[in-house]
Amino acid sequence: MRLILSVGRYFKRRFGTRVRKIPISLQGFTCPNIDGSLAKGGCIYCDNESFSPSLIKINKGSQVKMNFSLNSNPLLPKQLKQLEEQFFWHAEFHQRKFGISKYMVYFQSYTNTYAPFETLKTLYDKALSLPNVVGLSIGTRIDCVQDSLLELLGEYVKKGKEIWLEYGIQSVYDKTLEITNRAHSIALAKEMFAKTRAKGVKVCAHLIYGLPGETPDMMLHSLDSVLEWGIDSIKIHPLYVVSGTRLAQLYKNGEYEPISIETFSDLIVKSLQKIPPNIVVQRISAGAHDDTLLAPMWCFDKNIQMRYIRDRLRAVGIEY
Repeated sequence: MRLILSVGRYFKRRFGTRVRKIPISLQGFTCPNIDGSLAKGGCIYCDNESFSPSLIKINKGSQVKMNFSLNSNPLLPKQLKQLEEQFFWHAEFHQRKFGISKYMVYFQSYTNTYAPFETLKTLYDKALSLPNVVGLSIGTRIDCVQDSLLELLGEYVKKGKEIWLEYGIQSVYDKTLEITNRAHSIALAKEMFAKTRAKGVKVCAHLIYGLPGETPDMMLHSLDSVLEWGIDSIKIHPLYVVSGTRLAQLYKNGEYEPISIETFSDLIVKSLQKIPPNIVVQRISAGAHDDTLLAPMWCFDKNIQMRYIRDRLRAVGIEY
């Protein structure tokens, strides 16, 4: 039985103990695909509040939005407070329930490098100063990482910190990115992966299977491409439809058919057969666990989803 290098197994090997990624969502963070810098409305499937319900409370009434040209950041004291509150709540919970005492701070919602450099440095410095934090994982886009930030992250690595940039690639097909309103092409990806890894910062590529117009062969080609460009880790998840998105309207109009669990599981089997043993597989599932989920309904219960996928993997000699 081939044992996949999951993120839990990687952390245990790297640090000799279990490490928990603590998700952080901060007021004022947004995306150039939402704020009008590149486009408006975000990706057709995107509803950050459904992915991170705490955002509804955090962003309520907020007028200031992060971007590269913001001259000052009046939200910074609130952001630092939110960072501490969220960290200590999660850390205490995982220490009490699971005995986990080392943590990665995961800047998760929106584009977490899309802000003035000094804001980012202050937030990252604070996160790394929190008790038992071994590093950072930062969700972003390939067009939102400046050279000065890569230099900073590289300095953290030199000091022994584990630093990841999680790039939302989704697909390597420009036509798909256009259909989904990503507001960038794939051209920068290979360059950004190389520049990031050159600083000692690890690259995690995010892919979505089931995007409009894509065939299974196209999805596997996206995987082949990011593997060829050079990555340290990967997340793969199915596209699901949540209410309030443009994808939801396409689905209601009969213009989009969600991927089936059978097709997705078959793709996961083929994907894990391709992925080298030294690459960390952080995710092979996703879903929404409330009434915002419209389809496919198999994305509602992660336990059922993972049971089915694991059974398919074990049938070919793979343990995730």
